[in-house]
Amino acid sequence: MSIPLDGNVMAGALGELFAVDVSLGVVECASCGHTGLMAEVVVYADAPGMVARCPHCSDVLLRLVRRENRAWLDMRGLVCLRLGVPDS
Repeated sequence: MSIPLDGNVMAGALGELFAVDVSLGVVECASCGHTGLMAEVVVYADAPGMVARCPHCSDVLLRLVRRENRAWLDMRGLVCLRLGVPDS
Protein backbone atom coordinates (compact mmCIF):
# COMPACT_ATOMS: atom_id res chain seq x y z
CA MET A 1 0.00 0.00 0.00
CA SER A 2 1.25 3.43 -0.91
CA ILE A 3 2.06 5.93 1.84
CA PRO A 4 0.81 9.46 1.07
CA LEU A 5 3.26 12.32 1.48
CA ASP A 6 2.75 16.08 1.27
CA GLY A 7 3.38 18.25 -1.77
CA ASN A 8 6.85 19.29 -0.55
CA VAL A 9 8.16 15.94 -1.79
CA MET A 10 7.61 17.17 -5.38
CA ALA A 11 9.60 20.39 -4.87
CA GLY A 12 12.92 18.95 -6.01
CA ALA A 13 11.54 17.17 -9.07
CA LEU A 14 9.42 20.13 -10.18
CA GLY A 15 12.23 22.53 -9.31
CA GLU A 16 14.25 20.92 -12.08
CA LEU A 17 11.50 21.87 -14.54
CA PHE A 18 10.55 25.32 -13.19
CA ALA A 19 12.81 28.22 -12.22
CA VAL A 20 10.77 29.02 -9.08
CA ASP A 21 9.82 27.17 -5.89
CA VAL A 22 6.69 25.33 -6.96
CA SER A 23 5.86 24.23 -3.40
CA LEU A 24 4.82 27.84 -2.71
CA GLY A 25 2.58 27.89 -5.79
CA VAL A 26 -1.18 27.99 -5.36
CA VAL A 27 -3.16 25.22 -7.04
CA GLU A 28 -6.88 25.08 -7.79
CA CYS A 29 -8.53 21.68 -8.15
CA ALA A 30 -10.50 21.28 -11.38
CA SER A 31 -12.89 18.86 -9.67
CA CYS A 32 -13.95 20.56 -6.43
CA GLY A 33 -12.48 24.07 -6.73
CA HIS A 34 -10.37 23.74 -3.56
CA THR A 35 -7.47 26.20 -3.55
CA GLY A 36 -4.27 25.77 -1.53
CA LEU A 37 -0.50 25.60 -1.61
CA MET A 38 1.22 22.95 -3.71
CA ALA A 39 3.01 21.95 -0.50
CA GLU A 40 -0.35 20.88 0.96
CA VAL A 41 -1.38 18.41 -1.76
CA VAL A 42 -1.26 14.65 -1.07
CA VAL A 43 1.51 12.94 -3.05
CA TYR A 44 2.05 9.28 -3.82
CA ALA A 45 5.67 8.88 -4.89
CA ASP A 46 6.14 5.10 -5.11
CA ALA A 47 4.63 4.59 -8.57
CA PRO A 48 6.59 4.87 -11.80
CA GLY A 49 6.16 8.60 -11.21
CA MET A 50 4.61 10.98 -8.67
CA VAL A 51 0.86 11.51 -8.36
CA ALA A 52 -0.48 14.58 -6.54
CA ARG A 53 -4.06 14.49 -5.23
CA CYS A 54 -6.33 17.19 -3.90
CA PRO A 55 -6.32 17.19 -0.06
CA HIS A 56 -10.04 18.04 -0.12
CA CYS A 57 -11.61 15.63 -2.66
CA SER A 58 -8.70 13.24 -3.44
CA ASP A 59 -8.97 13.69 -7.23
CA VAL A 60 -5.71 13.62 -9.20
CA LEU A 61 -4.24 17.11 -9.70
CA LEU A 62 -1.05 16.28 -11.54
CA ARG A 63 1.28 13.48 -12.51
CA LEU A 64 5.04 13.70 -13.02
CA VAL A 65 7.10 10.93 -14.61
CA ARG A 66 10.85 11.22 -15.19
CA ARG A 67 12.99 8.91 -17.25
CA GLU A 68 16.55 9.52 -18.43
CA ASN A 69 16.59 12.99 -20.02
CA ARG A 70 12.81 13.42 -20.25
CA ALA A 71 9.91 14.46 -18.06
CA TRP A 72 6.17 14.13 -18.57
CA LEU A 73 3.96 16.53 -16.61
CA ASP A 74 0.19 16.03 -16.75
CA MET A 75 -1.65 18.89 -15.02
CA ARG A 76 -5.18 18.25 -16.32
CA GLY A 77 -6.56 18.05 -12.76
CA LEU A 78 -5.65 21.69 -12.10
CA VAL A 79 -7.62 24.74 -13.12
CA CYS A 80 -4.40 26.67 -12.62
CA LEU A 81 -1.03 26.74 -10.89
CA ARG A 82 -0.23 30.28 -9.70
CA LEU A 83 3.49 30.89 -9.16
CA GLY A 84 5.28 33.90 -7.75
CA VAL A 85 8.05 35.04 -10.07
CA PRO A 86 10.78 37.64 -9.49
CA ASP A 87 10.34 41.06 -11.05
CA SER A 88 12.28 41.44 -14.27
